[in-house]
Amino acid sequence: MALSELLSFVWNHPLNSTDRIAALGRVARWQMASRLLAGPIALPFVEGTSLFASRGMTGATGNWYCGLDEVRDMAFVLHMLRLGEPFLDVGANVGSYTVLAAGAVGAQVTSVEPIPRTFKHLQQNVVLNGLAGTVIAWRGGLSDSSGTLRFTTDLGAVNHVLGEGEREPAVEVAVRTLDDLVGVTVPTLIKIDVEGYERPVLMGAARTLADSRLLAVVMETNGSGARYGVADDELTTFMAHHGFAPYTYDPFERRLVVPVARGSNTIFVRDTEAVAGRLRTARRYRLVNGEI
Repeated sequence: MALSELLSFVWNHPLNSTDRIAALGRVARWQMASRLLAGPIALPFVEGTSLFASRGMTGATGNWYCGLDEVRDMAFVLHMLRLGEPFLDVGANVGSYTVLAAGAVGAQVTSVEPIPRTFKHLQQNVVLNGLAGTVIAWRGGLSDSSGTLRFTTDLGAVNHVLGEGEREPAVEVAVRTLDDLVGVTVPTLIKIDVEGYERPVLMGAARTLADSRLLAVVMETNGSGARYGVADDELTTFMAHHGFAPYTYDPFERRLVVPVARGSNTIFVRDTEAVAGRLRTARRYRLVNGEI
């Protein structure tokens, strides 16, 4: 991201609206510290948790600049989950959602991350926050059947299953189905961020999607499925077949919102009334720039 784009993002982020100057100060402090100090730096996150960050880790640094980088989806996870409930983080990357759910809420988290280098960062953040007892981290991927797939390795947060015709550096990774991974412990909430490979992941989750204990799925729907020949509308139709309706979330009003803007993530909800009740009654959480 160019500096001008970064500054615009931080300035216009809704969680920075009451003190934009302090937010720009966090940007300046990180830009200086990341150049002067060797190795990763632990940045404050939610409710006393921290995330290791190095130059180029846009998600981790975005949380430092803005409190919650992806404010709608991250706030939904905070307000939706309760202490001890199971949460599945598919495409965990360095662990922002994992630490959010396990460290701030106290949920029992299973994290899935296929890229070896990224998985190491995920493990470091689990250890940093003392979450070894509440997080199960698995280095692998999910698909519609067990086997192996090739994943790109040099694209940072947008690493993905190698598409047909792609010539990126890649690594072979073991994959299994979501149903096999969770077993009898059906999550209350699932987050899926697999850069367009959502449909095969969902195809391997038929039993879990049919279980009433699963209340919502936060899913990336930004058009990236096109590399595999899948449109976002197909995902919405698939989820509707399993009883889930598409929403986004207004974390300041604590309400589910329709319609969902194209190109953004979608929150698929099974029992709208039950989920809305959870969102209204959730406690507030401390961020680096206030509360939510």
